[in-house]
Amino acid sequence: MTFDLEEKLLGEEISGRGAKRILIQLPEGLKAEGPRLVAVAEKAGAVAIVSADPCYGACDLATLDAENLGANLIVHYGHSQMIKEERVPTVYMEARARVSVRGAVEKAMPCLERWGSIGLVTTVQHIHLLDEIRDFLLKAGKTVAVGDAGHLKYAGQVIGCDYNNAQSISKDVEAFLFVGGGRFHAVGVGLATAKPTVIADLYEKRAYAIDDEVQRIVKQRWASICEAKNAEQLGVLIGLKSGQKRVREAMEIKEELEKSGRRATLLALREITPEVLMQFPSIDAFVNTACPRVSLDDAPRFRKPVLTFHEALVMLEKMSWEELCRKGWFGS
Repeated sequence: MTFDLEEKLLGEEISGRGAKRILIQLPEGLKAEGPRLVAVAEKAGAVAIVSADPCYGACDLATLDAENLGANLIVHYGHSQMIKEERVPTVYMEARARVSVRGAVEKAMPCLERWGSIGLVTTVQHIHLLDEIRDFLLKAGKTVAVGDAGHLKYAGQVIGCDYNNAQSISKDVEAFLFVGGGRFHAVGVGLATAKPTVIADLYEKRAYAIDDEVQRIVKQRWASICEAKNAEQLGVLIGLKSGQKRVREAMEIKEELEKSGRRATLLALREITPEVLMQFPSIDAFVNTACPRVSLDDAPRFRKPVLTFHEALVMLEKMSWEELCRKGWFGS
């Protein structure tokens, strides 16, 4: 198995807490393991229900679903704790990866050849591999920096909407190496730091730079801001997911939009999709105060601009485009 699902710990948590009904929440790549985890939970004395809905991160905690189902414990796989206030007790299983780092990191070295100082970042699944990767880079003659944990649990850790530790060392490094799978987090690093970013993909066992993709997104964001300037009526999106509910920011941007002579409608929703937004044909553009990565990564799917909070400030000339780029606030 590629990931450590800590079945023994799962059984101990259920028994030790006396949980009788649990809700198991899994990211997309781990949902296939649901039936096996149910068997572990049942052996420990609990009725286990697997959430089949998408799970996008620790911000997407299924608290309301657990309450509706009468569950007295949530077991959340694949992320570290992000939300402090929990109405339902929650156990976070980080699902550490069981993979070798050497092949992919070796292949990353030619991509990093131009730079001597490297910032090292990863996700929680690979945080236990950072020391090994850092040692490899040091032996290759690189200077290596790893940012402090900041708001997150581990030094060097990034999540989809929080790249603070990468930003904290950006001035000290020439480029970043993201170690993990896929492009999602590496693109976030590139956007947040404006530094060259290379992926060492431990699953595909290959390495590549994502700078062209980052620049494409930056250009697309400027185009969306310019298009939204012509909007007379905007929808302000309030996320209903537990870690994405930013009512204060939504009210703030609504007020600013109305001061500029535009009309603004507050819209509350759990999933931001083109199909949902198409139900409001009179709205010319949207401001997304929920997950900012929806605006960036799903932009080609939307027929109308969907700006982030800070992009809306640029549109309203409350912030300059240069400041947005400098501070790397695309994904926040």
